[in-house]
Amino acid sequence: MAKAALNKVAVSKTATVAKGATPKRSVKASKSSYVLEDQIGFILRQVWQRHATIFAKEIGINLTPTQWAALAKLTETGPCSQNQLGRLTAMDVATIKGVIDRLTARGLTETSSDPQDGRRLLVSLTRAGQAMAEKAAPNALAITKETLAPLDPKERETFVALLSKLR
Repeated sequence: MAKAALNKVAVSKTATVAKGATPKRSVKASKSSYVLEDQIGFILRQVWQRHATIFAKEIGINLTPTQWAALAKLTETGPCSQNQLGRLTAMDVATIKGVIDRLTARGLTETSSDPQDGRRLLVSLTRAGQAMAEKAAPNALAITKETLAPLDPKERETFVALLSKLR
């Protein structure tokens, strides 16, 4: 039975070649000095994926990491311009606008004109946004703890200090 299946595959490949298609040849692995698994970008992406999984599981409310960052920063700073909030949370203009639009649609933030500069919008937390931020803060701390759990306390301190140097 297995031999019949192999013959069927061989006939299928032959038919494809007969129709004018050229079979793809495998490229031999080269002895490159570049090993993906050793590259910082690859490692950071894997660490981010692990952290994002922990975040989604543990945040306890329906928030994305960028939405949480905006709520947390507004809790720290109070009302600020959308542009400033983007800078404080390391989000570009388009991203922070989308985040604030979604949070505002959910009733967690609101915008108003800046009394000192009518061209600028201030973003602030609503009561619901403040309550959600207060509810999520302990979970967010637990997320950080779980993300760093494989490291001992000294390693955690060193790791965060080294990552901070790379910002």
